Amino acid sequence: MSSEQRFFRFLQDRIGLDVASVGAPMIERALRQRCTALNARDLDDYWLQLQQSRDEQQALIEAVIVPETWFFRYPESFTALAGLASKRLAELAGTRPLRILSLPCSTGEEPYSIAMALLDAGIPGQAFQVDGIDISPNSIARAEHALYGRNSFRGSHLDFRQRHFDESGDGQRLHERVRLQVNLQVGNVLDTALKSREGAYDFVFCRNLLIYFDVPTQQRVFEVLKGLIHEHGVLFIGPAEGSLLARMGMRPLGIAQSFAYVRQAPVEPLVVSKPVVAPPAVSLSRPLPPPLRRATSAPAKPLSRPAPVDTGADLLVEIARLANAGSSAEATAACARYLQLYPPNAQVFYWLGLLSDTAGESAQALNHYRKALYLDPQHHEALVHLAALLASQGDSAGARRLQERAARRADRESEQ
Repeated sequence: MSSEQRFFRFLQDRIGLDVASVGAPMIERALRQRCTALNARDLDDYWLQLQQSRDEQQALIEAVIVPETWFFRYPESFTALAGLASKRLAELAGTRPLRILSLPCSTGEEPYSIAMALLDAGIPGQAFQVDGIDISPNSIARAEHALYGRNSFRGSHLDFRQRHFDESGDGQRLHERVRLQVNLQVGNVLDTALKSREGAYDFVFCRNLLIYFDVPTQQRVFEVLKGLIHEHGVLFIGPAEGSLLARMGMRPLGIAQSFAYVRQAPVEPLVVSKPVVAPPAVSLSRPLPPPLRRATSAPAKPLSRPAPVDTGADLLVEIARLANAGSSAEATAACARYLQLYPPNAQVFYWLGLLSDTAGESAQALNHYRKALYLDPQHHEALVHLAALLASQGDSAGARRLQERAARRADRESEQ
């Protein structure tokens, strides 16, 4: 085992981190920083100090975790939440308040955004409670302090700042009435103590976390999340995580750009028996430009340019990282760079579709999703997100056909 590998294993065991998702260089930088902080002679010396100090173990985790969050990130999710929360309260008819979880909650921007969105929607404070959990004590302390700088306020729609914050010499201070709606605590999604909250939450926000785990850890975390939400609850995720949930028994709610998922309804498999399944695949290919139609008959690596040295896997990882950090322009540019260097790839066109979808460019999103499906008719992510987009545009029949295709693929994978 190399000198770095033992640290990679430690981080995977403690917080489930898949080093490949963030890149070894980032972990190595954190190790150098901690070695300097402790005056460790080398990595062997630092490893001994790490094993002997729980405080240093947490310090290394803090050095690896780089919070990237801001108020009302993915604003459509909060708009969707407000409408769904009002409907859920009507169903509860005063029997109990809504319970909402933000995990990981980082420095508090997400759980406080949840509270502000519900208060702005006219839902009284006594009608809901938000729990925020994060593995980082430092992040929780900053969330409890509730003082935010410029980086927490992004985008052009910042009118909430006037309603819920006061100017302070060091930044913007959140109003007490919003803070009181949120309970904050240190915790780990892999902690078995969360089992005591089974079915407790009407809404769970867990965004841009699963992408940092390997597949076995993703499955473990998903089971935790699925257990936390009420049987009629809604799980909000990050843009890149929809395919994971679709394969694990969840389906998109059909609200464009909300990234909201619910449990797969038991009656869904019954629609698979409906006749005339083939036409959707044919109709999806018709709008595509001639170059892409010819691509299937061409060699996998065009003869007009030399074959690339690698498969572009590293660039695909970079695209995912940029997209989930909110760097849409950079992610789009990385997609364009990929298509210049490598043959057409369904996953890249799916990413372009998702980036367009998030930006509200529905026509472009439709085009990119369909290109992804032309190259890979069974591309699960493209099927799911195109179905959600069609449903939001009123094409329920087209959406249902795509959902059926996605469900059939999920069934086949579960049988293997």
